[in-house]
Amino acid sequence: MIPTGRPRRHRVTLMALLAVAALVLAACTAGSGGGSGPADTTPSGTPSQAPRTRITTTPNDGAAHVGISVGDIRATVRNGTFTSVTLTDENTGKSIPGKISASRTSWLATEALKRGAPYTLTARAKDADGKSATKIARFTTVSASDSVIAFYTPEDRSTVGVGMEVSFKLDKPVRDRKAVQSAITVQASGDQQAVAHWFGDQRLDFRPENFWQPGTTVRVTMRLADLEVSPGVFGVQNKTFSFRVGRAQISTVDAARQSMTVVRDGSILRTIPVSTGSPDHGTYNGIMVISEKYPQTKMDSTTVGLGDEYNIPDVPHAQRLTASGTFVHGNYWASPGIFGSQATSHGCIGMRDAQGGKDRSTPGAWFYDNSLIGDVVIVKNSEGGGTVSPDNGLNGWNMDWAAWTAGSAL
Repeated sequence: MIPTGRPRRHRVTLMALLAVAALVLAACTAGSGGGSGPADTTPSGTPSQAPRTRITTTPNDGAAHVGISVGDIRATVRNGTFTSVTLTDENTGKSIPGKISASRTSWLATEALKRGAPYTLTARAKDADGKSATKIARFTTVSASDSVIAFYTPEDRSTVGVGMEVSFKLDKPVRDRKAVQSAITVQASGDQQAVAHWFGDQRLDFRPENFWQPGTTVRVTMRLADLEVSPGVFGVQNKTFSFRVGRAQISTVDAARQSMTVVRDGSILRTIPVSTGSPDHGTYNGIMVISEKYPQTKMDSTTVGLGDEYNIPDVPHAQRLTASGTFVHGNYWASPGIFGSQATSHGCIGMRDAQGGKDRSTPGAWFYDNSLIGDVVIVKNSEGGGTVSPDNGLNGWNMDWAAWTAGSAL
């Protein structure tokens, strides 16, 4: 008879080993695919006490080349509510403002970030049982060398004059003008259509064929984020803004008469004596648009290539007409007798005013108070000034419609 005890024990031992191996294998494979699971939260306590809360951040931890626009940085939570969310600039220690939704299930940064900077996003939440979870995402924003930013005018929710152009200035040249232009839409109420025109490869303006109609609402949408505008260079902004066109005010300066007639909605408001540019420094002729307003500003001739001819630290009620330095402004230093009779300036349009700008009864103060950015100032009969260039300020109205539309990339 062949003994059976030893082999039987061997078979039992082998079966036990197989069972253990199966358990080990099951333990190893039960978590397969876990990389896509909620490993982004750090629960407190033992696994049996883990919260059901799941936090997701955009961007993820370790991300690079992150966009800087409002809306690029956000966090959401499932099966719980946020207790706090903070976004910190690691270079400065500054906290970036953000907003938690009313339901406390989402958060959004409300301020644009800096380029090429490290940030830390820390989100904390609790589930219905009070168990907490935290997610930390450290990331770096897109660098200045491989990104482009568009600066634009007018400001969101502003009221402007009928001559306002929608203007974008890019901080570096772009190769793909068609892609950039396609990413921007300008929609106006009524039957007005704004068409784009490129001034070089860093400026894109939109305007209708004629001045905007009073009361028009214009909505502008820019979708440049992640758009490759040049090889290896990407946009980082998504933005929507709107503005309203107010009344129609057009002021005409007749340099031969040294006067400015202010017309609003077809009616003359006032005729103001002025002093325009002397024959050696003639004021530009043509259609110009107020692009900036300053209650008081410094004017230094060295900044416009005129040597040391003037340096006035407190010019009152200055309103910019050209990028090259033409303003319509108050003048307190000249004899009151020159206004309406002599062309004495270095190219600006001056009118009587008081030092400090406190006297609201002066012509300079009145015109400032009654003007909007986007209002139109037309100059005619100026000697020696030539015609203003369409790209010198928001002055594309000096280009005929055929030439304007020919400058579109689409």
